[in-house]
Amino acid sequence: MTDQPYQPYQGQQGYQGYQGYDEGYDPHAGQQGYDEQQAQLQYTQQWQGQTWETGVQPPVAAQDPAETAYLPPQTGQAPAPAYASGPPPEQHHEPHGHHGPQSQAAPAGAPADDSGYGPATLAGNARITDAQRARLEGRSPIIEPGMQPAALTAVLGLLLSGTAAVGSYALLVPLVVLQAVTAAGWFRLNGMWPARQGIALAFLGALVSDAALLVAGREHAPAAILGTLGVWVLLCLVLQLRSHADPDERMYGLMATVASSALAVLATGHLGADPDAVTVGAAAVAVAILARALPLPTPASVVVALLAAAGAGIAVGEMTGVGTSGALLGAGAAVCALIGHRVASYDYPSRFVHFTAGVALPLAAAAPAVYLLGRALV
Repeated sequence: MTDQPYQPYQGQQGYQGYQGYDEGYDPHAGQQGYDEQQAQLQYTQQWQGQTWETGVQPPVAAQDPAETAYLPPQTGQAPAPAYASGPPPEQHHEPHGHHGPQSQAAPAGAPADDSGYGPATLAGNARITDAQRARLEGRSPIIEPGMQPAALTAVLGLLLSGTAAVGSYALLVPLVVLQAVTAAGWFRLNGMWPARQGIALAFLGALVSDAALLVAGREHAPAAILGTLGVWVLLCLVLQLRSHADPDERMYGLMATVASSALAVLATGHLGADPDAVTVGAAAVAVAILARALPLPTPASVVVALLAAAGAGIAVGEMTGVGTSGALLGAGAAVCALIGHRVASYDYPSRFVHFTAGVALPLAAAAPAVYLLGRALV
């Protein structure tokens, strides 16, 4: 292969066409060369800009397997490059999930940072809750309230049982406490804390229901309870529509407020039921929840709780004139109470949930059964 002779004219023409210094060059040819070089330069700049973040990545140190042993599947995005100094380049997309050792600020009404999340990993992986980790490990995410909340439930149930025999206004004192704890516990059970407006609204609905029943009389208890509940559902809906929060947050707040109001209002059923039925039913719930807290397997614990409630119903029924029908009334109230107990045990609840929802939900859930079975059996 022979060397080609150097052609200074072409090289000079190309250079002059690009720079525009020689007065004797063809302006059209120079402009064409300039345009071609600008197109190549633009293409090269765009290509580099698209691969700058994902093509050149620093080496990532291996992490401890214990930190990433139970992590959800990743999205496949490459980690952001590390820089020795200065801030990273502007990102054109939002990160997915919570990254880094510190999480992003939680929206209003969302669970706090200590509500069950495991420790953040150093590699920027998303954190998972203790309940999710338990499911991945094959463990149950359910933690039952335990003996101390059960003892408080028993005390409150015995207060309801004893004051029901005294009169409606005496029964109103422990009932108001039950309704207040129910409203607060339901909001925290749903991960919404603080939610003072929702708790106050639900508790106010319970007070209105109590007042309406006392004014209308025990014989008009269904109208007083259901009427108050209908008005409060409409009020909750109107207040949430006026909220300026995000749509998802408004929906969560609406559902939590309606459910909390419904449970607090339905607890008024203790005030509208026959006093003897309340005496038997509340005592049966107290015994059933104590039996449920015994260190037994769950199926055996449930059976023991129902049998204990039926026995307590018979014993208290003989003292109040209900008779042996107290067994059915006590067992029916205990079934509803165990459902409320199970709801308060959902998904790694905190101690605050155990000492509010875990205490109040069994008695609040038993109120409709006490009212209906009392009308049928007493």
